[in-house]
Amino acid sequence: MKYVILIGDGMSDYAIESLGGRTPLGYARTPNLDRLAGSGRFGLFQSVPEGFSPGSDVANLSIFGYDPNKYYTGRAPLEAASIGVRLGPQDTAFRCNLVTIVEKDGSEVMEDYSAGHISTGEARELILELDKGLSGRGVRFYPGTAYRHLMVWEEGPGGLEKRLKTTPPHDISDREVSGHLPEGEGAGKLRELIKLSREVLRDHPVNRKRVEAGKRPATSIWLWGQGTAPRMPTLMERFGVEGAIISAVDLMKGIGIYAGLEVLKVPGITGYIDTNYKGKAEAALGCLEKKDFVCVHVEAPDEAGHKGSLEDKLKAIEDFDREVVGRVLKGLDRFDEYTVLALTDHPTPVSLKTHTSEAVPFALCTGAGLKARRGSVKFSEHEAGETGLLIEDCEVFAEEFFGRSAQVCDLG
Repeated sequence: MKYVILIGDGMSDYAIESLGGRTPLGYARTPNLDRLAGSGRFGLFQSVPEGFSPGSDVANLSIFGYDPNKYYTGRAPLEAASIGVRLGPQDTAFRCNLVTIVEKDGSEVMEDYSAGHISTGEARELILELDKGLSGRGVRFYPGTAYRHLMVWEEGPGGLEKRLKTTPPHDISDREVSGHLPEGEGAGKLRELIKLSREVLRDHPVNRKRVEAGKRPATSIWLWGQGTAPRMPTLMERFGVEGAIISAVDLMKGIGIYAGLEVLKVPGITGYIDTNYKGKAEAALGCLEKKDFVCVHVEAPDEAGHKGSLEDKLKAIEDFDREVVGRVLKGLDRFDEYTVLALTDHPTPVSLKTHTSEAVPFALCTGAGLKARRGSVKFSEHEAGETGLLIEDCEVFAEEFFGRSAQVCDLG
């Protein structure tokens, strides 16, 4: 049996008047997701448990069957694993965004949580300069991908994931930053580092060139998602499967590493609408020739939601359906039996530009070939809700996916 998870990050949304009262999923042309919805178990999955913020970290841990109540220690430790940073028992990792903060009407505003989607090469120069200038303060900076990087407070107080409040920068797009700076234990140190980062970045050659080219500069760092290293069993230990993950996002790679998965490198994957969708699908199918399981994660719909761009979100959803879901389903015909799970991790409504906690649509199919059982079905929030199926236990969901439950439909 081959197992495949296809994640369109942030695809779920709210009904939009300009789409005739439909959501982007309900409006977009998604024949392959619709096919899955009509062929297997179709309903809603509560990926963000009560009491947790609706981050991609929590939601995707749930998708892999890792109950956040047991395994979640923060976002940054997962990203640390992705870039090869080994955390000591007293080290606290922080997600470190390069952001653009500007002054508007006398207030500082988060103009761009991604510094104009700064390139990985440009960002690396800035992060290394920050490490050179600020590492004497008990912290280290490590380059990641695009605007997403890592800061480690070495031999810190520990437990800051609960005693320190930080805010994801994408939650405050176009809003004043003053009320969202770190609060609680250790907040003074983080505020100082954010302030000092501006001095390092202000006249850096990378930023001067970006401004000359009409691009947004990285004016500051933003620290959030703190935590210590988690302890998690691998998917091999839990379900006896060997697999891989494909994603442009360090968070997903880190989850994969903790789950015991190989991280596959695919040229041209960016985490945005210009990503190499076809390459991801082809890499997934090639992986299944040798391994039992593969997860393909596409960040583009989420980034479009954070940007507030309905046009980009519709394009990202349709590209994901055609170039990833469609190609993978066609390629799976070479295997005798397979199980496919297609879903989103959380909603990222374009009207809010941030994540929300509502249950998300999923389609789970297994067997040899896909045969429609319900006629015409739209992979959307509304139709998933109409089925009356809501799965809230992520461990049960994972057991079902990996064939540990009799509830999975037989589509052979």
